[in-house]
Amino acid sequence: MSGPVANNIFRSSGVIAAAAGGLSWQPVVTASTLSASAGNGYWINTTSNACTITLPGSAEAGDQIIFVDYARTWGTNAIVIDSNGLNFQGEDDTYTVDYDTSGQAVNLVYSGATIGWTPSSDIVNALEPVAPPTQKGIFAYGNNGSDVNTRNLVNSSGVVAADATGAGAARNGTAGAPYGGDKGLYAFGDAGGSRTGASNLVTAAGVVSTDVSAVGTPKTALAAGGYGGDKAIFAFGSTSSGYTNTKNLVNNSGVVASDATGGGTARVNLAGAKFGDGQVIFAFGYLSGAPDTNISNKVSNTGVIASDTGGVGTARRQLSAASYGTDTAIFLMGSGPTDKTNLVSNTGVVASDVSGVGTARYGPGALNYGGDKAIMAYGSDGSSYLNTINLINNSGVLASNSSGTGTARYLVPGIGISTTA
Repeated sequence: MSGPVANNIFRSSGVIAAAAGGLSWQPVVTASTLSASAGNGYWINTTSNACTITLPGSAEAGDQIIFVDYARTWGTNAIVIDSNGLNFQGEDDTYTVDYDTSGQAVNLVYSGATIGWTPSSDIVNALEPVAPPTQKGIFAYGNNGSDVNTRNLVNSSGVVAADATGAGAARNGTAGAPYGGDKGLYAFGDAGGSRTGASNLVTAAGVVSTDVSAVGTPKTALAAGGYGGDKAIFAFGSTSSGYTNTKNLVNNSGVVASDATGGGTARVNLAGAKFGDGQVIFAFGYLSGAPDTNISNKVSNTGVIASDTGGVGTARRQLSAASYGTDTAIFLMGSGPTDKTNLVSNTGVVASDVSGVGTARYGPGALNYGGDKAIMAYGSDGSSYLNTINLINNSGVLASNSSGTGTARYLVPGIGISTTA
């Protein structure tokens, strides 16, 4: 055989093969950014810097792009993929997708609008998409002698705004949790002396919707948390028939499901928060006909509530909880009133009491904000309602009191919302 042979990847006479997938392989990329096109293969050299790769803004099913770690340096300088408005493995482009293993190669194929780009193969295990962190928050509802539907937004620096007009029936004993990655939901509670099953959606901007008709048995004094990255769970509480451990799952569109079998001992006035990799922990509370408890129940990232775990810390009720850091949580204050706090590890282990900072109180609210911090606000010290604020850093350390904002009240659930600072 004489003359040049194109696309002869074996570089020997008599064996001719086309490039994989008919792709057009591009020169080695060393820049910190790349706008990729379908039908191309790219050698990405991150020896000197990381590289952010923007995928095409439009695609057709079957479109293909391959990226290869040219110099085996992705473990030092990763590539980050921006899906440019299209989904990536079923998640929208607010999620972070990075590949940080040396020697890795990833073959992306576009499957359509629902799933979007997905790896048909990656030679070395890749990181799963990571949800962007929560930046802002909202406190809403509560009681100051009368039920209210007042709301107070929290910015990404932990500053609580003045009262805003609420929405939905004024109530106490409600619970709130994030869903959909950047939104929230309040549900259940006591409205004017009667239990309710109504719910209220909260947008990423903190706008609370009017009441949505009840799903599930009306109940109050329950707890809630976000699980699985974009869903929520409401569980436990008091119905007209007594204390319950039933649960109501919420999908990533904010739709509340009917009652389902829960787990653990039925109780009221407990708290819940996210920890680990999309899990929730419920802990503390009050048992029917018995004293306060410190038992806890983990919730898997598929919404399954585990049986009771032996308690740690001072048994109490009417406390609050929030996540902080990237995968840990904290339980705060409670009946007594007390100023105790308990940290929760990323495996759901509740630590012993830490002597509190700030005014001892019960019925405060708490939420995560600013990506890795938390804030506690409101409550009652047993003689008066409070609007006092205490910030919590990304190590779980509770700061001293700060001047409060908004109507002093207690039983005020908080929700972390928005992925935009």
